[in-house]
Amino acid sequence: MNLASHSFDQILALLVFLPVLSAIALIALHRAGWRLKRLISAVSVGILLLATIYLIVSGAGNTPQVYPMGDWPAPFGIVWVYDRLSGLMLLLTAILGVVSLTYAIATNEDHRGAHFHALFQAQLFGLNGAFLTGDVFNLFVFFEVLLLASYGLMLHGGGAARSKAGLHYMVINLVGSTLFLFAVGALYGVLGTLNLADLAVRIGQAPSSLYGVIAAASLMLFVVFAIKAAAFPLYLWLPGTYAETSAPVAALFAIMTKVGVYAMLRVHGTLFDADTAPASLVHLIGPWELWLGIVTLIMATLGVLAAMNLRRQIAYLILASVGTLLIALGVNTTESIEAALYYWIHTTLLSAGFFLLADIIRRSRGDDGWRVLPAMPRATLIGGLFLTYAMGMAGLPPLTGFFGKTMILHSVLDSPLMGAIFAVVLITSVMLVIALARSGSTLFYRVDQQEQAIAAEKVTATALTAVFTPLIIAAAMVLFALPLTNWLHGTSSQIKDTSVYIRHALNPAVSRLHTHEPHEPPTKSTRSDH
Repeated sequence: MNLASHSFDQILALLVFLPVLSAIALIALHRAGWRLKRLISAVSVGILLLATIYLIVSGAGNTPQVYPMGDWPAPFGIVWVYDRLSGLMLLLTAILGVVSLTYAIATNEDHRGAHFHALFQAQLFGLNGAFLTGDVFNLFVFFEVLLLASYGLMLHGGGAARSKAGLHYMVINLVGSTLFLFAVGALYGVLGTLNLADLAVRIGQAPSSLYGVIAAASLMLFVVFAIKAAAFPLYLWLPGTYAETSAPVAALFAIMTKVGVYAMLRVHGTLFDADTAPASLVHLIGPWELWLGIVTLIMATLGVLAAMNLRRQIAYLILASVGTLLIALGVNTTESIEAALYYWIHTTLLSAGFFLLADIIRRSRGDDGWRVLPAMPRATLIGGLFLTYAMGMAGLPPLTGFFGKTMILHSVLDSPLMGAIFAVVLITSVMLVIALARSGSTLFYRVDQQEQAIAAEKVTATALTAVFTPLIIAAAMVLFALPLTNWLHGTSSQIKDTSVYIRHALNPAVSRLHTHEPHEPPTKSTRSDH
């Protein structure tokens, strides 16, 4: 093993084990002072951010890099697979971790429960594990870690409303976990493996008599991932859950729906690629993704229009973004996946920051702060932030939401459903503008003189920094759009070339041989037209 591969193994292990070790330490030190707890949690999240940035900048994922646990060979052992897609998701998780934790500490939200920091680290452990695992059963395990940690975080601070929303969240996700086990059992029963790359190989070699079982198991997996992504009609648990939990937790939860979308892209994209899977199974999932995306976007937009609670409105905005992503992934071309990834970054970061901004607005308005009611005139800074976030989430120029939706629409020009997709995306965008304009004008321009006696809570500079950070990243995404989209095109090309993922995942020695000479996927300037 050369030095570079050994260093990579250490960093990859750090990304998974540091959060869980931090969580164990925080539980053991639960009687310690808050300063020590905050220090441990902040250092852990900061190291995760630096490690993920290093991996991406170093180009470690230009070819899939594999870390076999205990050096057990695939497909018998557990493998972690790091490529550009998983690197991007790890980076988003780390950024949200830093932003959410910063806000929680700045507003003392972490004081509302003794184990906030331990649960926070456990959540990061589950997220990082889900994005790195190359095994379907271990994906199930990390989903369960996510469920347990997120349930604890959701109830952080207590209250009847949170308990009720938490119960709904727990029940629907337990149903999903049961279906996941059924699907995993069926796949293992007929194919004898759960390694993702090995599954793809065996599906390609399976006799036609097994196609029915494989299709049924894959559709069950799709339902499970749709529950995690909160796609229609399995989204009803999300608005109440996100509206009732604390602001920093809701901000971290902005990536939770993306775990389900990631699982669809990774699992079904690998198992049913046109180059490896039987022709009768290739288009098993794509049409479902596309139509579910269209319906989810429509229903979520209606939810944004109807919501009279600011955080519930933002929760429906997250659902609208899920619908938009599913449309792009359902088209399933290199260009549409590239567009989806750009929009993916945008909506994950801005929805998290919007939740934090909503909390600042609430703190200035008293007990009814979440409700969209007439308010006192507030500082122009808060109103300006609301306007900027609203423009970004609705998809108005010159912000990232506009560029993301434009890229998605451009990528569907050759789709047979181009007309329907254009109509839905454009009409829903106008409706989102109307809904957010109504909320903003009510909150900041319609003044209720009876509220003049309410004393606003002081907003610290640290809390505002956490709110500004997603906007700063979004501005950088616009200023550096060309290099970013080139990198994302290389990422989408890597995702579509599943044979490379399969070859490296089944033979970790291959990926280690390329540690010094990573293969650079094609950029826009070098790609060939399809």
